[in-house]
Amino acid sequence: MKVLVTGASGLLGREMVSMYRARGVHVVACDSAVLDVTEESLVREFISSEAPDLVLHCAAYTAVDRAESEPERAFATNLGGAQNVAQACAATGAHLVYFSTDFVFDGCSETPYGTDDEPRPLSVYGKSKLAGEEAVAGAGGQWTTVRSSWLFGATGANFVSTILERARGGAPLRVVDDQRGSPTWARDLAGTTADLIDIGATGLVHVTNGGTATWYELARSALEVAELEADLQPVSSEEWKAAAVRPRDSVLDVGETEALLGRSLAPWPEALRAFLTGGAA
Repeated sequence: MKVLVTGASGLLGREMVSMYRARGVHVVACDSAVLDVTEESLVREFISSEAPDLVLHCAAYTAVDRAESEPERAFATNLGGAQNVAQACAATGAHLVYFSTDFVFDGCSETPYGTDDEPRPLSVYGKSKLAGEEAVAGAGGQWTTVRSSWLFGATGANFVSTILERARGGAPLRVVDDQRGSPTWARDLAGTTADLIDIGATGLVHVTNGGTATWYELARSALEVAELEADLQPVSSEEWKAAAVRPRDSVLDVGETEALLGRSLAPWPEALRAFLTGGAA
């Protein structure tokens, strides 16, 4: 088996590369310097030459607020890049895994979002990721789209690492307390995705850690596990005044995924503790 990972230097990409290599799988790790997914001919030639069995498309534009002022860049990567990779995979017969987001929903549902619920993204970022989903589904190849949410982990900028860094620097912390989702450890997302591919899961799936939290609750838990003192204050979305509108309640229903796997997904507090203490969820 040969696996190709785009966005291999990012938060999720690094976990995917590390996990598959630990399993003894031949992994081709591509960051943007190796493979610019927005270049159609380059993507087509690269994937054709490498001939992978599985492509994990982790490359993405994830600057949610900045996307509001540079939508062309967001769509170039999240739609154009996904389309390029999907078409190349369809041409070579590789199975494509595309990673998407809870931000494809508007957050107005009173129950967790299932895979059959209609997306209604509020932000440029959410719209670009949904467009990528549609491009992958329409490319004619074999695909699995994995929606997840609120990723944290050891690499790059993410909420948990940012909170702890600012707390160690003595900065006061104002954190939104009226948006709810499911925090997810990138390592758990990587492992669950691999398990799903192993059993032949295709189409849309939702993968998060179990349970829900607000950003404030996640920050408070991270500080407690790290044994850090900080001036932590809850604020509303209106007070925070972010450039991009975010869904108020974007919890994803993972019941179908748990049924496919025959197990529950690890609760986010356990995953957070494992991440911060070097354990395993």
